[in-house]
Amino acid sequence: MTRTEDVSYLKEELRQIKQWEQDQKDLFFWEKLGRLPFAILDRLTPKFIQDKIGLALDELGSYVQSGGRYLISKEQMYRKFFPNEDRDSELDLSRIGQLPLIRMDEIADSITKSSSNTATMQGATTGIGGIFTLAIDIPLLLGISIKALQEIAISYGYDPTEKSERIFIVKCLQFSSSDIVGKKAILEDIAAFHSSEQSAQVMSQLQGWREVMLTYRDNFGWKKIAQLIPIAGILFGAYLNRSTLQDVTETGRMMYRKRRILEKLNAAEVDEQGRGTS
Repeated sequence: MTRTEDVSYLKEELRQIKQWEQDQKDLFFWEKLGRLPFAILDRLTPKFIQDKIGLALDELGSYVQSGGRYLISKEQMYRKFFPNEDRDSELDLSRIGQLPLIRMDEIADSITKSSSNTATMQGATTGIGGIFTLAIDIPLLLGISIKALQEIAISYGYDPTEKSERIFIVKCLQFSSSDIVGKKAILEDIAAFHSSEQSAQVMSQLQGWREVMLTYRDNFGWKKIAQLIPIAGILFGAYLNRSTLQDVTETGRMMYRKRRILEKLNAAEVDEQGRGTS
């Protein structure tokens, strides 16, 4: 453990994350308001858009079960941490977890910036076509979100190809798009990951992927209204996609960062106990 990463430093970082979690539980009025138009707009949405939303639901379910087409290559992310190693060397993500926290944060922050920029451009592009291009926008935004969360997982030394991590990623998606009641429940769910108690109950919560997509659909209520006007659709598409990715990646960084800090603190405690008995 480096000098700047002693136990007091890690505890302070953990305190800040817990404060962030508490802040996330505050329910803003617009979070409810944004869902009000959807009940009416849903009836006006063309069937081909509804079909596309259903397809995105199925794809997210496939991601949870097997990784589907959303799984990323781990090697490219791994090489960002160890660029000078032989390309044929074995990928060992646990080595990333042993690096200083600040190094992990640097890579995770770069992912936030790049994914937010990508989502912004995509939102502006699909906003040109008005309401009908939501059929393209929704699955693309979902794909960018899942890719970013997988890269953040690797940034903190976790393997997103493992089923438990895919479930954790879906929980991050849920948290970023949930109201105050949902956030409280999800924090309780993912507490098992923080304490390394990945119980059968947590592993069996595969219905979460459907809840995520339905919440995503609800949150597009205002976007549908905005996209009825092409110029507004461009502006709102860019803004809402960017804000969505910023929320998603912030959640991913905080949740994965918390797990890594807790593991580092646990390792420090074990090490201290070992020195005390020697």
